[in-house]
Amino acid sequence: MKHFVLAALLAAATITPAFAELATSAGAEDPLFTEPYVDIDEWRDTPVRHRYVHGGFKGTDMRFSFYMPPPEKFEGRFFQYVTPVPDSENLSQTVQKGDDNIGFAISSGAYFIETNGGGTSATAGPAFRVDPTIGAFRANAAAAQYSRKLAQEMYRAPRIYGYIYGGSGGGYRTMGSIENTNIWDGAVPFVLGTPMASPNNFSIRMHAMRVLKDKFPQIVDAVDAGGSGDPYKDLNAEEAAALREATLMGFPTKSWFGHKTMGVHGFTAIYQGMTMADPTYFTDFWTKPGYLGFNPPYSLKKARLQYVTTVKRPLSAEELEERGLTPKRISGQPRETGRGSADLAWQKLVDNGTSRPIAFELESTPPDVGFIGGDLYVLSGEAKGSRIALLALDRNVVSLGVVADVAALAKIKPGDEVRVDNSNFLAAQTYHRHQVPDVSYTNYDQFRGVDAKPLYPQRPMLLGPMFTAGAAGTVPSGKFNGRIILVQSGLDREAFPYQADWYQRKFNDIYGAEADNKYRLWFTENALHGYTEDKDVRTRVVNYLPVLQQALRDISAWVEKGTPPPANSGYRVKDGQIILAATAKGRAGVQPVVTVTVNGKSRAVVKAGKPVRLTAKAIVPPGTGKIVAASWDFDDSGTYPEKAKLPATPSAAAKISTLHSFATPGTYFVTIRVESERNGDANSAYARIPNLARVRVVVR
Repeated sequence: MKHFVLAALLAAATITPAFAELATSAGAEDPLFTEPYVDIDEWRDTPVRHRYVHGGFKGTDMRFSFYMPPPEKFEGRFFQYVTPVPDSENLSQTVQKGDDNIGFAISSGAYFIETNGGGTSATAGPAFRVDPTIGAFRANAAAAQYSRKLAQEMYRAPRIYGYIYGGSGGGYRTMGSIENTNIWDGAVPFVLGTPMASPNNFSIRMHAMRVLKDKFPQIVDAVDAGGSGDPYKDLNAEEAAALREATLMGFPTKSWFGHKTMGVHGFTAIYQGMTMADPTYFTDFWTKPGYLGFNPPYSLKKARLQYVTTVKRPLSAEELEERGLTPKRISGQPRETGRGSADLAWQKLVDNGTSRPIAFELESTPPDVGFIGGDLYVLSGEAKGSRIALLALDRNVVSLGVVADVAALAKIKPGDEVRVDNSNFLAAQTYHRHQVPDVSYTNYDQFRGVDAKPLYPQRPMLLGPMFTAGAAGTVPSGKFNGRIILVQSGLDREAFPYQADWYQRKFNDIYGAEADNKYRLWFTENALHGYTEDKDVRTRVVNYLPVLQQALRDISAWVEKGTPPPANSGYRVKDGQIILAATAKGRAGVQPVVTVTVNGKSRAVVKAGKPVRLTAKAIVPPGTGKIVAASWDFDDSGTYPEKAKLPATPSAAAKISTLHSFATPGTYFVTIRVESERNGDANSAYARIPNLARVRVVVR
């Protein structure tokens, strides 16, 4: 079984600072990457004119792609994107328009670099004892150094600046790169978790998903525009405790709107690592005092499934689709748009590229317990004794959504006795209670008593730093080389917004009075973990890629010209939640602040056919741009049919108003979406920074 997360866990114990002797400066050479070669060197016209250079390093699986602009467009820098897990060096060739990395880099006077992070040999090896520093930063550092050599030959530039950026696991890898080498001059990590984020961010949300599954509609309504503001109303004690626990841990309360579709996300790739690293936990949970399963509440008993049946037949992707079920990551099929992104890259971990069954049809149907994950235990036949992790259960079909032992799958035959069991998965949902870290993680205070000691039994090791070290090469310390702009999303369900505050406190502790000349932290309000996640919820979520683009341009100006970027986002922390400052001046960062009212309030009750006055205000933080576009959506469709009329000369503030009536009774949410651009260029393809605001209209 080849699995990056498992490799990370097992390799983390062997991580040493020895890399400091290998390639910590721009002039040093990594002994693993000494013989670069080029196998493609040609000019291309798509998406824009550039010289394409593809190659690798002899004796390794490392591959790179360089996209180099004509000399007249080069301004002495490169941008290098790192995926959450080592992936392909050709990802950006299939992406176009606003999220075109190649076109953006060249429009910014830079050449663009992407690599495969060292290839398969950097993510798995004998007994998984691969050195995680290879995929974390060494392979990318080698590519960056070699690119400078080619660029100096092509452009005759005496100094070439480099900037690395990546999100989620790529955020960890970006931090590992900027902390452990001097290769890059600056970095833009985004949607970044703390060293304790995984698996705890997932366990806390799954616990809430199980307990609150019937109460989410009222919770979502309470915190939506014009709602009561009280998500705890009508919750029983267990439900209120689950919501409070997730909230204090940092899960953004407004983001529960996605409860129907968000699933367990990357936990499908992490779960196997947990069971390997701490196998006794899953027994202790059900048998020892101090664990929820020892004396389980009724809801936990009701949710437990241990159902014995037999296999009817294996199912292929096509057969699964014929049944109206959507396969997860299917081997051999094209990956969805966004591969390598912060939100979707984890799915690469659940696909080993081998043809295999992706589901089994069972002879009988297990009872409906709200199954969101578990295991298939094989009780008879050639594969007896095997455990296969399950992603989903739909009637009598179990989907195998995680990396599985292909040899064991091949041995499972019709008639074999199996047990569908979610006991371990239920146990995993409160794992965070038994992983209390040091006091710098203030969101864990809820699990400490008045004596500051943990309230629950603690496991012998913290898994979070091990996972993190597997991605970053080392556990991020907060001490880095160059400069950083950290971009965090306000509705992030995977890397909670609160976790950026942990980094800010680290940076401030380390750099003190110098911190303002070392880093920035910008929040993007109304953004999720993946920047493409706005596509299906465009009246709730915006794409944060334009903020990344502006951050790359600003950090290069900071390093090369000494131009300070916009100030840190202004915020406060309350009960684990990031509360952004209400005014544009106080909030700072680069995103416009947008507010909207209906008849002067956040909610209006009107008769059908009677028009309402919708009034919005949009203000850009001082010195960060001008409003260039705005549009209205009246029915939560995300189509934004009415474009707002703005002054011919863009300005930093805009007041926008319209009248609208609703012919049919019902509850409507009206949204205003606004975009700003640094220079007020309404035709710019890049760095058009969006935000939105909503109101509720009840029509009777």
